[in-house]
Amino acid sequence: MNVRTFIDRPILSGVISVLMVLVGIIGLSQLALEQFPEIAPPTVRIMASYTGANAETVQKSVVVPLEEAINGVEGMMYMTSSASNNGTASIGIFFRQGTDPNMAMVNVQNRAATVQGRLPSDVVKSGLTVRKRQTSNIKQIAVYSPDSTFDRSFLANYTKINIEPRLSRIPGVGEVNVMGADYSMRIWLDPLKMARYGLTPNDITQVLNEQNVEVATGTLGAESQNTFQYVLKYRGRYEEEKEYEQLVVRSLPDGDVLRIGDIARVELGSQNYNIIGETNGSPGINISINQVAGSNANEIIKQIDREVEEIRQSLPPGIVIEDLESKKDFLDASITSVVETLLEALLLVILVVWLFLGSWRATIIPAIAIVVSLIATLAVIYAIGFSLNMLTLFALVLVIGTVVDDAIVVVEAVQARLEKREEMKEERGERIEKVQSSKRGHGRGRHAQHHFCSHHHYTCVHGRFRARLFHRRSDGNVLHSVWTHHGHCRGHLAVQRTDIVARLECHHHARLKAKPIPSRFQS
Repeated sequence: MNVRTFIDRPILSGVISVLMVLVGIIGLSQLALEQFPEIAPPTVRIMASYTGANAETVQKSVVVPLEEAINGVEGMMYMTSSASNNGTASIGIFFRQGTDPNMAMVNVQNRAATVQGRLPSDVVKSGLTVRKRQTSNIKQIAVYSPDSTFDRSFLANYTKINIEPRLSRIPGVGEVNVMGADYSMRIWLDPLKMARYGLTPNDITQVLNEQNVEVATGTLGAESQNTFQYVLKYRGRYEEEKEYEQLVVRSLPDGDVLRIGDIARVELGSQNYNIIGETNGSPGINISINQVAGSNANEIIKQIDREVEEIRQSLPPGIVIEDLESKKDFLDASITSVVETLLEALLLVILVVWLFLGSWRATIIPAIAIVVSLIATLAVIYAIGFSLNMLTLFALVLVIGTVVDDAIVVVEAVQARLEKREEMKEERGERIEKVQSSKRGHGRGRHAQHHFCSHHHYTCVHGRFRARLFHRRSDGNVLHSVWTHHGHCRGHLAVQRTDIVARLECHHHARLKAKPIPSRFQS
């Protein structure tokens, strides 16, 4: 199949163009839309908390055992780790491009579980947080109190209870990160009072573990013959500051009882004070939302906006939720630029072609070809695994210019060939008329004469010794016949269209044998 197949069969070309448009539309509906492509390698992050420990202690007791266990996990390239003086540790494991992030996270979790027995008990109790690290942040939301009715701790707690779960359930959302600390019962120990009674922080921790626990109390009357069976209920952990203040630490020699309230200040505060958030000068927290790789950012942001609007209707007085940043604005601007460039290119093609060629047919054809080629490109983008992002949209803008230039050049060349063919037809007609009029005036001469069969557009030149005949058959092949005559030819030319070859008859009844015309005559 060559180019002439599409030229000689315009219906086939039209059907193929329609199929290309349909496939391109299907590819567009399946393409993922995001701000930037996933160029960074898959990353898994482990977070651990060792309350009260400094960076050196965290490095030796937490980071080193985890690194030894995780090193060499399948698909890993390298890892980085950090420890801070607030007791937190972070380990980032980077995997080769193309590694399944879900399987990478599972493999890291399995490796980390093998060394939990070597980690400090406080780290094990708080747990290890293993997450796929999503780099594509698509939206930022702020929750704040304009009149300072609520503090940051309340706003963070309210957000994690009432807003974060609803946003996490939206399809395509990978992670909702609330930049605020949870509520926590804080016991601020007084060092002077602790030294007076000879106490250490471990003594207070032991008191809390013994008196502030959740226990299974069992039942009464399970094996007796009584009619009733009683399930014992224990109140469990304390919830008020005064209840913690009344916890007994030890008894004093004078018979008095030392309580936590005597040596510490108890309050309900934040779990940590590492983040201080404000919005418009008022207490607030930020929420960052990441998308899952391969999802459609525009659709996710639309669903988030609808969910946020519903949340806004149920917020208590004194709390406001506002958008800080949305990647949809950048994506919409990029898509709008592509559409504007396409429309400008089509208008430019129409003006240039019509101005220089003056033909509506030559104007409409490239305009349709540009649209078909660009829509079909979307199917190719989907087939090779790309997504619609800032880079691919910019590439589409650049390629529109190339397509427009090629379309103008091709149409101009085709139009020139068509005009040349029309001129050749007119010239041939003029020659036929001229020769026919000359034949009627001079009759049949003895010397070289010219005979034309104008009905079939065949030409035969009779000479004294030689005759040449060019015949184009119905299948498009051109035949070249040569006839040699040793006498004077006074016959006439008869071309039979039903024959597979042209035939020249004269009074000698010489029959010509047709041969394919050489390539240099096929024009």
